[in-house]
Amino acid sequence: MLFTKMHGTGNDFVVIDARVVEQNWETLARSICDRHFGVGADGIILICPSDVADLRMRMFNPDGSEAEMCGNGIRCFAKYVLDREIIGGKPKHFKVETLAGVLPIVPSVQGGKMKSAQVGMGIPRLRSSEIPVDPAQRLNVVGSRMSVVQIPSEDSTKYFIPSEDLVVDWPLLIDGTELKITGVSMGNPHAIAFVESSVDDFPLDRIGPMVEHHPMFPQRVNFEIVNVLDRHNLRVRVWERGAGMTMACGSGASAVAVAARLHDYVDKEVEITLPGGILSIYWDGEGEVFLTGPAIEVFQGNWQE
Repeated sequence: MLFTKMHGTGNDFVVIDARVVEQNWETLARSICDRHFGVGADGIILICPSDVADLRMRMFNPDGSEAEMCGNGIRCFAKYVLDREIIGGKPKHFKVETLAGVLPIVPSVQGGKMKSAQVGMGIPRLRSSEIPVDPAQRLNVVGSRMSVVQIPSEDSTKYFIPSEDLVVDWPLLIDGTELKITGVSMGNPHAIAFVESSVDDFPLDRIGPMVEHHPMFPQRVNFEIVNVLDRHNLRVRVWERGAGMTMACGSGASAVAVAARLHDYVDKEVEITLPGGILSIYWDGEGEVFLTGPAIEVFQGNWQE
């Protein structure tokens, strides 16, 4: 089975043209993503046909679970498709079906190859039921008071969501570490914690899996810790659901930008610095989130069971 190894800001994937091959993808993801006995990756990305868009993307985590979306993975998907002219030439824009919806892609092509892309990540979902967060598990939360969110941009309408439906600065006690969690869904669930100390010093390897599997999050959760540098720059580390610590997370960066804007920490445009590189996010405070970042092809290979 032919595959291509790619990455977006260090978030690496095995990309497979699933239009021409069929596998037990859950089992394959567990074996091929293994960094000692397989190719090594944060997940597999599948190129699939679609009835509602130009193509469909499926993404499986290293534990075999299927993710709704992947912001870095979809740029790798786009590069694979454009560089091989799978949808005919090199269109200025196209659409990809995902479990999080149909998302628009605007690629940047240089020398006949895609270098980066802007991805429409959809409108963030902020209600606790949409993330989802189980309100009954608030008994496991230290305290019960929630902040009232004000959308900071002058030219946006406010989200008409009752404050009790929002997950903003919910205190959460994890193994002696007290966090304030803000919840955002970008089609997949995210829990964001803004911290004063350096994200480099945060024990993410210990705290991350406990947040991911906390009963407050019935579908588990991606967990991001954030330093606010200024109104245009954030530093982030990520624990991804089903994958563990990764170099970057596109949907996570998008969720972080939304959470930071809800707190009025940042303006419309913000750069997210992750261990693997920088992603640029634009959110006007009410509509779709737009993510821009690179995609790089590393090598091609032939997987043999």
